[in-house]
Amino acid sequence: MRRIRSLAALVLIALGLAACSSPAPDTAAPTGDGTLVAFYGDSYTLGTGLDDPAGRWSTIISAERGWREFNPSVNGLGFVNNRTQFGEGSGDLPDLIIAERPDIVFVTMGLNDNFSYDFDADRIRTAITDDLTRLGEALPDARLVVVEPFWYTDERPESVDVIIGWVRDAAADAGADWIPGASRWLDGHYADSADSWMASDGLHPNQTGYRQMAERMDEELAKLDPPLDQNG
Repeated sequence: MRRIRSLAALVLIALGLAACSSPAPDTAAPTGDGTLVAFYGDSYTLGTGLDDPAGRWSTIISAERGWREFNPSVNGLGFVNNRTQFGEGSGDLPDLIIAERPDIVFVTMGLNDNFSYDFDADRIRTAITDDLTRLGEALPDARLVVVEPFWYTDERPESVDVIIGWVRDAAADAGADWIPGASRWLDGHYADSADSWMASDGLHPNQTGYRQMAERMDEELAKLDPPLDQNG
């Protein structure tokens, strides 16, 4: 548990692994025509660990499809963790996403909530349902794609699978598409692996890791009904 507790301390105290480079969150949607896709996530969707945000999985899949990417993801964000990142009364990430009226919304949350699980499990479960319900009701014409929460070590506390179940159930209730298996996409390639896909901090993917995540996401999007393929 030492690695997990170390990351938890960084998340709770430093608001998101500041020791590793990360792109600045986008707070305005890109202009122009084409499908607008919003990403509601934490450091694994922000692209922390990269020098260039063009290498993050969300940007790779958006560029492949000609999507306009709106990605205000925040380091250390969870369904309950760091929800006042934009300041009290300013609205949180779902508010920012709803205001842009996107055509597609990806939700890639839950990793950081593992570090609050022991003392805040009930609030986490409620927040998951509240967020997905709010996004679905406020954006009835948008396609909501909920991704199984990512994970970052071979060690998996019991909370990982519990939170995955809560997110999966809430996605079903919201009528969202569900991307399974994402917590295992980096298996065999964590920081202690001989073939590591992790950045120098040992906590986030490197360029290879994010590229692999993009490839896995491409595969899963093609399996949806209807597929979310190259045509969006």
